[in-house]
Amino acid sequence: MILKNKSAVIFGAGGSLGGAVARAFSSAGARVFISGRTIASVQQVADEVNHAGGKADAHQVDALDKEAVEDYLNSIAQGGNSINICFNAIGLQDTQDVPLTRMLLDDFLRPISIAMKTQFITSTACARIMMKQKSGVILSLTATPGGIGYPNVGGFGPACCAIEGFSINLASELGPYGIRVVNMRSAGSPDSRPFKEALAHGGDEVQGFISKLEEDTMLKELPMMADIANVATFLASDMAAKITGVTIDVTAGTTAGLNSKVTAIPFR
Repeated sequence: MILKNKSAVIFGAGGSLGGAVARAFSSAGARVFISGRTIASVQQVADEVNHAGGKADAHQVDALDKEAVEDYLNSIAQGGNSINICFNAIGLQDTQDVPLTRMLLDDFLRPISIAMKTQFITSTACARIMMKQKSGVILSLTATPGGIGYPNVGGFGPACCAIEGFSINLASELGPYGIRVVNMRSAGSPDSRPFKEALAHGGDEVQGFISKLEEDTMLKELPMMADIANVATFLASDMAAKITGVTIDVTAGTTAGLNSKVTAIPFR
């Protein structure tokens, strides 16, 4: 129970990955305060956590609304709860599979704007409370385009780079207050909702795309949601007490080198 007696705030917890992290935090002993723009999916995660013996509180909060976020966090703190962990997993409404030269400006800018607005609002609001506590962990999540050039991802790639840059700069400011700021970079999880929905509608074509992603990794497999949630749990714990100001790569080696042409050779 490496998160025993910890309280975690998760924005975008109704999404597949946000929910996975909420469940992992709870299993590790944390009380989770989970929120999303729509309450139904968030409440479902809370019900699952509570049914499993954890403690989860579900709230409807728009993580792009500064006043709503601040009121929400202040209500948690005023209720006698510390805020030990903050994680933002909201979607960026990105448009992909369109070359930059053919993309509309609004479609390009949307994920960058959402990423920076929500990360700034939630991270700084959590930080102001954590600064009084002299401790805390702020986590964020990006993807493979944050580490390497990647075609046809529109504004999502620059948004990932922006989140990673924001994370390291925030870490440098908050370190003296005992607050750690760490970003995680995923390669995409085949068991996440977006992948499952794409497979349901795209069939063999989407499966071929996923297979290509797997081939690009060094391990020849993509990280599952549990892999990301486990890394998040470790980073949020005291076991990672000296890790801050970095992006932890969970892309199975993709951003260190595309290994699509490398295969295992039978050992003799």
